[in-house]
Amino acid sequence: MDGNSQTEVSNRRTLGMFCGEIEQTRSFISETSFVKVIFDVQNFTEETYFSFDSRVEQQKEVFGRYGPNPVLYPFRRGEIVPGTYCERIFTDCKLQSCFVQSPGYPSVYPRNLHCKYYLNTRLPFIKLYIENEEFNIDGQRCENPMMCPMRPVGSDCPYDFIRIYDGKNEQAPLIGTFCGMGRFPHSIIGSGQDIMVEFISSPAGPFLNTGFHFNVGNWPGHVESAGSRNGTCDWVFSSDTVEQGQESIFLSLAHWYKAGTSCSYLIRGRPGEIVRMYFPSFRVRPIEAPIRPYDGDCGETLIIYDSDRPDDSRIMKMFCDTFSRPLEKHDFISSGSSMFVKFDSRTGSYDGSSLYYWAQYDFFNNTHYGRPVEDSVCDELFESYVRPEGRFGSPLNTLIYKTDEDVRCRYSFKAPRYQYRRILVTINDTHFKHNEDACLDCLNDAVDKIIIRDPFRNGTDVCICDSIVHSQRLPAIVVSNGPSLELSLHVDRRHATQNYFKSNIPIFEGTYKFIHSPICGPTVMAAASEGSIVYPKYEPYVYGGYGEDVHCMWEVKVSPERDLWISLERMDFSLEDCSQEVLEVEVSGRRVFTVCATAPEEARSLTVKSKDIRDGSLIVHFKSQAPGHSNFQLTWTELVELPRNSDGTIMTSKLSAPGECKFVCPGQAACIHEDLVCNGVHNCPGSNNTNMHDEAPEICYARTSAHLNYVALGLGAAGGAVVAVGVIILVCRNCRKRPENDTSF
Repeated sequence: MDGNSQTEVSNRRTLGMFCGEIEQTRSFISETSFVKVIFDVQNFTEETYFSFDSRVEQQKEVFGRYGPNPVLYPFRRGEIVPGTYCERIFTDCKLQSCFVQSPGYPSVYPRNLHCKYYLNTRLPFIKLYIENEEFNIDGQRCENPMMCPMRPVGSDCPYDFIRIYDGKNEQAPLIGTFCGMGRFPHSIIGSGQDIMVEFISSPAGPFLNTGFHFNVGNWPGHVESAGSRNGTCDWVFSSDTVEQGQESIFLSLAHWYKAGTSCSYLIRGRPGEIVRMYFPSFRVRPIEAPIRPYDGDCGETLIIYDSDRPDDSRIMKMFCDTFSRPLEKHDFISSGSSMFVKFDSRTGSYDGSSLYYWAQYDFFNNTHYGRPVEDSVCDELFESYVRPEGRFGSPLNTLIYKTDEDVRCRYSFKAPRYQYRRILVTINDTHFKHNEDACLDCLNDAVDKIIIRDPFRNGTDVCICDSIVHSQRLPAIVVSNGPSLELSLHVDRRHATQNYFKSNIPIFEGTYKFIHSPICGPTVMAAASEGSIVYPKYEPYVYGGYGEDVHCMWEVKVSPERDLWISLERMDFSLEDCSQEVLEVEVSGRRVFTVCATAPEEARSLTVKSKDIRDGSLIVHFKSQAPGHSNFQLTWTELVELPRNSDGTIMTSKLSAPGECKFVCPGQAACIHEDLVCNGVHNCPGSNNTNMHDEAPEICYARTSAHLNYVALGLGAAGGAVVAVGVIILVCRNCRKRPENDTSF
């Protein structure tokens, strides 16, 4: 027999010994669980391999009958699928409750295997804990198996390998194919609750590889996001799904994803809302489990846009895995109603993003009562031509109170000067919360407060720090003296966040109205011996007086120690209902005079005593819902009240001042200025109801007769002079013409 024949017989004899003694090998493995059986097949010929392959079914029968080690985790290795050799089902896996092992583990696995492992957890994201586990799947063929190079774990697998699918079967997305020897560098996290592992060993190959051992659980940080998802990771979050004052969350990708993955998060609020987003937790780590390696910068990025779409001109912040520092608990605030967040990965990952973040977002009402002032946090402007009246209050966006600085919000009310406007502001309610200091001196104490300043009324600022103003409870009413008014809200920084951030109770609420339209004329009447208000000052069509209800408000100044007689000389009201059209006079906040269209004649005049005019002025209101259709003339005269002697006669000692009080009103214990007598206006009280008054003909004739004689004489003299000059001129002209006539004859 030649050498080759002897070698083949020897090999066949060795193979026969292995097959015949497999029972002994099984019992040996059972007793020594960690011993590996190695066969020297370096001298096997090709025919020998074929002979070896023909015994695979016998191998399966033996391994299937006895198992790789019945003592090793017998109740944690899943349930065998009936009629299969190595298909197993694992349900409701928890950490350390499901162990996925290759047949024969920790000993060598047989050849020509096709095993499937169906893995399931109750919660996403299912995770194969194989990081740092021994992994030994190869099946490469070498002339000397003892000298085969160890191939590291990778995806180039011509012989034995495992495939991992992100789902229940092989129709699910393929996460990856793996083979090699060594420590598996990372775990694998699925996107749901199921993963299928497929293990295939080639029909021929050495018995050198021990296979794998996986632990199954789920990633513990799974949180459901309140939004709608399109695909794997394109989300839309809406304020409709978030309760007022509450926050919602979304997380970075915690499961595997392909290279080139792009995820988007559109956070969209209602019109008038803004978005706040911050990261309670943020970590940046190197890309540890890339699917496709990348050597450049920014293999993964996270970009925040102040927009509803990617817009490079509106980037708020960009994070990169290679150089960015995490930014925790920093508020990113949109300028509009939307914010867009985009994650891009060039590398992909088997176990989640290198940019790990926990993002929280909420929405704030950023609507305004007036027009926002640029470059300010909360200032607003109210203009008469935009909205003549309305509501206003503390900022609806309570995010402004989340600050370490004092909050100052200024509300400016303005109208053009030529319109003679006034601003009527009413503070209806306040809800100031705890202050560390008591409100004793409102303007100077460091407390939350409202200050109302009238630039046309110096030194009369109104300050409100509780529900009482000037010893009176709210509402507080302030009327400007001119066409502008400024209100400012002050909130102390020491408790701004604690008291007002995310509070649904406003600090204050109020109303405003631009009153005294242009047809009312000037707002302030200076002190004088007499005066009048004529309404309308201009024709209504000039300033659009027909378009809005009228509320005129005049301030009539009164000289010290003077009484005031008021009389409605002319009145033509178009509405008879006093609630729709009325003329009123207030003295020191007390209404003393009210006239409607139906008021009798005797109710259309009033004398106000100087002792009642404590503020040096009185206020006249005219309110009408029929603007431009009514007219009136209100006159007034300053009087000096004269005391009476014990016998009832008038004491005239006060008449000594030159010109001030030289005319005593008939039947009245009062006098008026001399210049008011016979000026064409009835200035004495009750003048319309008596024959003797300051405009009586006999009084005026007696006072003016002497003056009339002097006037006549002056006119006569002036007329005579004019006639004389005319005669002289005519004579001179005739004298010049006469010589010329003589020479001509």
